[in-house]
Amino acid sequence: MRRLTDTDGLTEVQQDILRTVREFVDTEVLPTVAELDQSDTYPAKIVEGLKELGVFGLTISPEYGGLGESLLTYALVVEESGRGWISRSGILKTHFIVAYLIGRHGTDDQKAHLLPRMAAGEVRGALSISEPGLGSDVAAIRTTARRDGEDYVISGQKMWLTNGASANLVALLARSGEGAQAPHRNLTAFLIDKEPGFGETRPGLTVPGKIDKLGYKGVDTTELILDQCRVPASRVLGEAPGHGFYQMMDGIEVGRVNVAARGCGVAQRAFELAIDYARKRETFGKPIAEHQAITFKLAEMATKTVTAHQMMVMAARRKDTGEQSDLEAGMAKYVASEYCKEVVEDALRIHGGYGYSKEYEIERLYRDAPMLLIGEGTSEIQRMIIGQRLVRQYRTEA
Repeated sequence: MRRLTDTDGLTEVQQDILRTVREFVDTEVLPTVAELDQSDTYPAKIVEGLKELGVFGLTISPEYGGLGESLLTYALVVEESGRGWISRSGILKTHFIVAYLIGRHGTDDQKAHLLPRMAAGEVRGALSISEPGLGSDVAAIRTTARRDGEDYVISGQKMWLTNGASANLVALLARSGEGAQAPHRNLTAFLIDKEPGFGETRPGLTVPGKIDKLGYKGVDTTELILDQCRVPASRVLGEAPGHGFYQMMDGIEVGRVNVAARGCGVAQRAFELAIDYARKRETFGKPIAEHQAITFKLAEMATKTVTAHQMMVMAARRKDTGEQSDLEAGMAKYVASEYCKEVVEDALRIHGGYGYSKEYEIERLYRDAPMLLIGEGTSEIQRMIIGQRLVRQYRTEA
């Protein structure tokens, strides 16, 4: 049977990868996710399974031991992962972004040193941009990096690091005062090694503890405190001080495709649960799926899920061309996250009172979906980016 969000034009290799990931989700993730979610437990066994599948090296060049697959393949894998559990896809998310940043902007030495171990899953990445009170105003970063001989000395506080404790490599954005004086042009990206875990994981670098969240359980979301943390100048991304803003924004486009893909996966799962329940649950002598009110809901849910999927595929393919894709990535992230929320809520309504019970999977999806409205820029930020980009694109000469 054709799936609701099958993608046309995939190679046999892409189809094989997706079948493998889908089988892993169905056999290893879905049967265990309820317990992991309710206990807020890091899914160590699932991570080991991802290593064995080679997923951590999906987009890394074969030159460095990866599979060399496209961003489209990555997005479709994330969609399948999100269908099982967005926390699982969150473990992959920042790792992929950091690997992308190194592969795209890193020096030859940085690539040779880090990418083979990242492809094997031995080194896993976290991304550190946000700060307390910063929100989406990246140009207002306060964390400072002061040059001192062959090192930089970094001090400040970072927030909302996915994989903040489990990662042993952090791509971090700080204000170095190098480059042009415009606020967004004196930011520098650093590649910082640390030990996994909580507490002081490197001299001057502390991971205080895990942030307790509404949903998105299992994956560790943390703060990061830097107090005179010394980082070699050779660990500036691409050894290009002052270029961090542009490098990180390139990575954020990948992140927005990721969030869109996760929204598609969650919406797909919510639709599956809703239509299965609606076909089995009977009222007034027939399955509720045959009542027009529910039929209309299912039609809207399916349409929104397919629309989000197609937008996500468009954005991924655009990014794969190497051209600027902030417009497409913003549209996909905006549509997928908003539609995901609406599809999940309708699925909960179809389940009635049972949807509010932890016994049913839709309750978890209802807690997870709001994170997608915020991650990698809120819907309000996406509308601002989309609108500004359209105004520039359609500007006419006087």
